Amino acid sequence: MKIIGCDFHPSFQQIAMADTETGEITEHKLMHEDGAATRFYQQMEKPCLLGMEATGNSQWFEREMEQMGHELWLGDAARIRASYVRKQKTDRRDANHILTLLLERRFPKIWVPSSEQRDQRQLLVHRQRLVRMRTRIKTELQHLAMNQGMQKKRQLWSVAGMIALNRLPLEGWTARRRKDLLELLDTLEPRIAELDIAVRQVAAANPQACLLMTQPGVGPNTALAFVLTIGDVSRFQRSRQLASYLGLIPEENSSSHTRRLGSITKQGNVLLRTLLVEAAQSAVRHDEAFRKQYLHRCHHKHKAVAKVAAARKLAVKLYWMLKNNLQSPCLQAVPIESSPGHSLVGES
Repeated sequence: MKIIGCDFHPSFQQIAMADTETGEITEHKLMHEDGAATRFYQQMEKPCLLGMEATGNSQWFEREMEQMGHELWLGDAARIRASYVRKQKTDRRDANHILTLLLERRFPKIWVPSSEQRDQRQLLVHRQRLVRMRTRIKTELQHLAMNQGMQKKRQLWSVAGMIALNRLPLEGWTARRRKDLLELLDTLEPRIAELDIAVRQVAAANPQACLLMTQPGVGPNTALAFVLTIGDVSRFQRSRQLASYLGLIPEENSSSHTRRLGSITKQGNVLLRTLLVEAAQSAVRHDEAFRKQYLHRCHHKHKAVAKVAAARKLAVKLYWMLKNNLQSPCLQAVPIESSPGHSLVGES
């Protein structure tokens, strides 16, 4: 059997290959553009075990390995690098180091979502990017209006507010800027609305997402993102492991009797962490228990710290809901689509 350590790059890959029968180790540099990598693995005796760091722009290669019948393991890049003590770093050294971890059975293999889950993640990511673009455009229009003495805040997006914005006496490039921004906003709104419908449909077809949406403040976007990011909830034995996985635990630099805690690590999925913070603010308005704990923290901590703490509490609650397959005790007797917790800032 062949075992391969692969240092993957977008244009090429450096590999170190060991034959478990003969003990021979060989090294190759395979280019992607000319198809050398594809031909190499097609000629390889199946199956072979290949390990590489989890990285971007590699999904095409993962699909090819699956179609060819080879076994591909993705590893935690940070743990792989931390296990290498030498300060010399080259592609050949990286490939040989990955091969060594595979041979010694120390390779830090990570969970990989299915192709369907990855595709659904793209739906959430695409929607979030468009929402950010819409937010930036609205911010620009707000500044433009305030520079003309119009301060309407959220009322600027009402029918009367938009009429007033269009009637502002602007000239030259300022008028052109208003025109272009409004056109971009008109283009984004229907696209985001279409994606919102798609997210609700995908979430409604997912039993776990439907379960999480029984928690006030958690709508289709947050519920679906949580399910797709966490995957099999049994991967986490405790809620602390989940909080660490999402980057919602504080940095720590402790020694002896001194304990030093910093800000949260942010070592996790950025999209899910953002949605949890937003959904927690909605949960505070609709869940009495959340509200009491949030207000208590606001008296002793900065408001931003209280928001992150509420997001962690919400993540832990969603974890136990999935683990025990239990609905939230705060479930309201209204359809999910019309619940006020699913149309506020957490799902905007």
